[in-house]
Amino acid sequence: MGQNRRWRTAMVEHITEPALIDSGGLVLDVACGPARVTRALLEASNAHVIGLDLSESMLRAGVNNLAAVGLQDRVALVLGRGEQLPFPDATFDALTFTYLLRYVEDPAATLAELARVVKPGGAVASLEFAVPTAPWWRVAWWFYTRIVLPIAGFVTGGRAWFRVGRFLGPSISSHYRTYSVDWTVAEWRNAGIENVNSRSMSLGGGLVMWGRRAR
Repeated sequence: MGQNRRWRTAMVEHITEPALIDSGGLVLDVACGPARVTRALLEASNAHVIGLDLSESMLRAGVNNLAAVGLQDRVALVLGRGEQLPFPDATFDALTFTYLLRYVEDPAATLAELARVVKPGGAVASLEFAVPTAPWWRVAWWFYTRIVLPIAGFVTGGRAWFRVGRFLGPSISSHYRTYSVDWTVAEWRNAGIENVNSRSMSLGGGLVMWGRRAR
């Protein structure tokens, strides 16, 4: 329902601070997909950005998307996994990751790996789907994700998008039954990220989280 752009903007704001813009720093965008967050980072700062994803087709889409708006000069898109980053320790001034933790076997180990490549004091921010905590909005969210989303997917994209729509709600619910928001905040801290904060978006359907790599 058009909320994803708002969520991306809210996350990117925690990365593109004046210190990073002035230095023309290096940012890693993990699980970059078709480079929408990558594009937002480039447009909001003077940073150079590396986008990483495990899908070659997503990266090809990202290359095309960035070239179409003339942003290819400050970016490199590479194939890789968030659980095993191909970079030395303390390489990046900042890092973002988007819709990642539901797809890894060990979220805690993945958070430690993400923190490893960020310089001390560097910013880390994430965007994930979430489950509303208020009872009424939780019921509305359940109806939307279980009924409306699969039907809308089928109408707009056929059977493939119907399957995506049917998968998404149960996947989100299952993740948070095991890994609550409080658990996630604690594991950010255990990974060496301090000053961890979070913001619930769109009545609880999205979650932006941010912090700083410990010095």
